[in-house]
Order: sequence, then C-alpha cells, then structure tokens
Amino acid sequence: MDQTMRAVTAPEPGGPDALKLIDRPVPKPGEGEVLIRVAAAGVNRPDAIQREGKYPPPPGAPDILGLEVSGHVAALGPNVAGLSEGDAVCALLSGGGYADYAVAHAGSVLPAPDGVSLLHAAGLPETVFTVWTNVFERGRLAAGETLLVHGGASGIGTTAIQLAAAHGARILATAGTDEKCRACERLGAARGINYRTEDFSEIVRAEGGADVVLDMVGAPYTQRNLDVLKDDGRLVQIAFLQGSKTELDLMRLMLKRLTLTGSTLRARPAGEKARLAAAVRENVWPLISGGAFAPVVDSVFPLAEAADAHRRLDAPDHAGKILLQVAEP
Repeated sequence: MDQTMRAVTAPEPGGPDALKLIDRPVPKPGEGEVLIRVAAAGVNRPDAIQREGKYPPPPGAPDILGLEVSGHVAALGPNVAGLSEGDAVCALLSGGGYADYAVAHAGSVLPAPDGVSLLHAAGLPETVFTVWTNVFERGRLAAGETLLVHGGASGIGTTAIQLAAAHGARILATAGTDEKCRACERLGAARGINYRTEDFSEIVRAEGGADVVLDMVGAPYTQRNLDVLKDDGRLVQIAFLQGSKTELDLMRLMLKRLTLTGSTLRARPAGEKARLAAAVRENVWPLISGGAFAPVVDSVFPLAEAADAHRRLDAPDHAGKILLQVAEP
C-alpha cells in the first residue's frame, strides 16, 4: 500500500487560493474504522466555511477538508464487520475527504448504490444524510403535505425536492434565477420561486402555506418562514448563510403551534451517524436503484484543482453538486 498521499488543507484562512495540495502519510484505520481509497469527494458549503477559518474540525478529525467520499475499501481496522477490502462504497466523514485515502467510521460507510456511478456517488452522503434527518425525521414530512425548500438548486435543495416528491409531498422551492426555478420544477417542485424578483412569502401563502420549511438562509427569512407555515407546521434550520441572530415575534409560534428546530451533522457521535446511515440505506437507496432519485452534478474538478472547485462553489450560478475526482474510475 502507498505510504504517502496527496491531500488538500487550508493552512491559513482565506478564499479559494488558501487551499494547498500537500503530501501526508496515509492514515491507518483504528478500532471500528475503514480506510477508503478515494475515487471522488463531494465539495460542500461547510468546506468553504472551514477554509475561511470559521468551522474548525471537531476533536479527532483531520484538518484535511472533505465531508463525503466514494471509493473502494483499502483496509479494515479491528472489529469491523460487513465490509471487505475492495468493496465499492461511499461514506460520510468528519473530515479528510480531499485526499487519496480517507478514514471513516464503519457505521458511516454505505455500499455504493446501484444506478449511480462511483464518481457521482461521492455527492450522496452529506446531502442525503442531511435531508433525511432534517426533512423526514425532525420535520416529519408526510405524503400530501407541502414542503418549502430554500436554495432549491443547491445540492441539499435538489436532494430535498426529489426525496420529498418520491414520498408524495408537494414542493415549493426558491432559487436565484428563473433558469434555476425551472430546473427545480423539472426535479418535481410544483413551483419554483425566484427570490430575487418575487416575494416567496406572498406566493407560499397564496399556495395555501407550507407544512415544513427547510431553510439555510437564516436571519432575514426566519420570521417570514414562521408566517408561511400552516398550523402545526415545522421550520427546520440547517445553516445560517445570512446570519444566525434575529428578532422574532413568537406569538405566531404559539397561536399556530409551530415547531422551530434544526440540527448539525458533522459533530454527531459515531453511533448516531451509524443509525442515520442505516435509515438512509433502508429508505433512500431503493429510490436510487428504482430511478426516483439521482444526484444532480454541476461540475467535476481534479483534486489538484480544488481551489477552482471552491471558486465554482462560491459562484452564484452553480446548481447541484460539485465533485473532486481523485482517482480514475
């Protein structure tokens, strides 16, 4: 096995040019861990926030960027069952994905699903785990209900639209251009709302309101999200791209019996991620093999061009997942 590998870190906080391709020793899997020879890695908004110095890795996680990968099992740590060397897999990580090799807790490793290339499978774990736990577990979205998805053309948004549609929900989605709105509709949204030219809260109320809102914008949207929710509605917060502090009138929350909740994924204990992985394998993987859901891929960059991938991530016109190809398929 190789002794050294390529890896991408951000030694100093900054823009995309802060990313550096370096050499590191190949890590060894510990108790209950798996070493993956990486085929591809997903590029996500938390990676950019880490690059800026605002989202440090949790204790014990590597400083190498990357929260999801696909590839082949290269080695097993002690007490790992159900996996073998050479298995094609994808995995959720606490860090370390932008590299030739990455270590994952065995419970966060899933077989690469049928119907998706190994390259594109790298774009599944972070978004699918996030959507499943927030929309379906915390948000309790049910068939026949209405889901409002903000950022409908993002990796999270395109995943949420498809999974909600597959479960019989009605979806409204916001996006920043008319083209992105039409793309959301092609994925299953009943209506795409251009938040730059339309008032989403007026439109959602005219559409009868929402049972669940999935939001990553934060402060300027929070009161408006509460206002568009139906009685017993649920607002699920997964990020704060425009701020986490705001002033609210909580009277609507009381009168309409609303739930305001949210979660993070990266710092959850390994056992909780394993439980979530099992739920994803049971509920989402069959949708992929059946053709009801597929990752929407915006672009693919070589590992050495991680800075260009982050420039694309920072650009307002990208839609879907951005991937780093680490090895030839």
